[in-house]
Amino acid sequence: MFQQIEQVEAFFSSRASLGIKPGLFRMKKLLKEVGDPQDKIKAIHVAGTNGKGSTIQFIQRALVANGYNVGIFTSPSMYGLPGHILDGDAPIKEQVFLSLFNRLYPAIKVLDSEEEMPTEFEILTVIAFMYFQENKEIAIIETGMGGREDTTNCFHPILSIITNIAKDHTQFLGNTIEEIAYHKAGIIKTNAPTIIGEVTIDAESVFNQEAKTVQTAVYKLGKDFSYSNIVIDDNYQHFSWIRLGKQYNLTIQMRGKHQVKNASLAFMSLYLLKQMNFTIDMDKTVEAFNISKLPGRFEVVNSHPLVIVDGAHNVAGIETFLDTVEAYYPNNTKHLIFAAFKDKNFSAMLERLKTTFSSITLTSFEHPRAAKADKLYEMTNHKHKFMTEDWQEAIKKIQHSEHIYFITGSLHFISRVREFFRNKES
Repeated sequence: MFQQIEQVEAFFSSRASLGIKPGLFRMKKLLKEVGDPQDKIKAIHVAGTNGKGSTIQFIQRALVANGYNVGIFTSPSMYGLPGHILDGDAPIKEQVFLSLFNRLYPAIKVLDSEEEMPTEFEILTVIAFMYFQENKEIAIIETGMGGREDTTNCFHPILSIITNIAKDHTQFLGNTIEEIAYHKAGIIKTNAPTIIGEVTIDAESVFNQEAKTVQTAVYKLGKDFSYSNIVIDDNYQHFSWIRLGKQYNLTIQMRGKHQVKNASLAFMSLYLLKQMNFTIDMDKTVEAFNISKLPGRFEVVNSHPLVIVDGAHNVAGIETFLDTVEAYYPNNTKHLIFAAFKDKNFSAMLERLKTTFSSITLTSFEHPRAAKADKLYEMTNHKHKFMTEDWQEAIKKIQHSEHIYFITGSLHFISRVREFFRNKES
């Protein structure tokens, strides 16, 4: 058995080479060995190319405001291994994680002996279900990739949410929107209402067919509920949420029109939960949305000079990031520091980033999937581009107090940057 969290971290690192292994065979065997905790929880399942984390944060805040004890399973983590499993906004305690891992370890060894070695993410997911069964009234489960064959797709949700569809993880999910939508649609389940964001007609058709097959209802943003009257001030966005003539006036701190969409999906989920006889006060829900924040999403980490981090980790995320940059800082001198995973379409990401910023610095970070800085440097033709493999050196060169610095790319990279600035403050 493992005595220290560092030993568990080393164990997980040793399994990094297993990579991503779609399918649920190993999950079902592991879960069975620990009593199938996934069958004993009430949980919401959230899939989508982008926006999952923000949508989950709105829901979590609202459920807590309504008196529920809520847990979240998310990836990647901003707080190490325990940070994949959140108790409110905080990662579960290391000793709790260690105890759960030790309980699961014999089942891991059994699968290893059968040459069906479970991946890091599979192990994390099982630990999350174990924790939620014993400690939480409601859990919110974020898919890792896709949906149908995703590690998390082993429970029956009380409702499902699909935030949006864009091309990402194409080597696993397919090259067309319809193929990707098919994978996301796997989280649509019988008697579990499904909420979907603004998606193409082709994607909507896939979702409706899946819902018809499993006999459940679908509620689409822009059709069954909507938002309007967006007003932006320095720190807040104000808008109206509407369904069947009923209107709520919402205020959120998260920046960007995409966050209005995420909040609208989240508010619909609370609206449906109320109809499903959960104890939900919509006025408390409105207040909870006002205070919702999410680390690493257009987040200010330094004031002088202003430094903003954003986990725009795919092409669609970059486009949303740029829309938000232009909406809030159209006339400022802006610089960018960028790092990404090598299995992402970073050439397309860099193409979209080349005109907004006065300079771009390409860098890398500690992860087996991280792209090298020189490779990123080769892929952009920005007029003022710089390169350093050491991302901390790139940050230390930030100096113009009147300029604004943005740091984006992989969420794993952003988590390290956030930790750097937190340590700097302390």
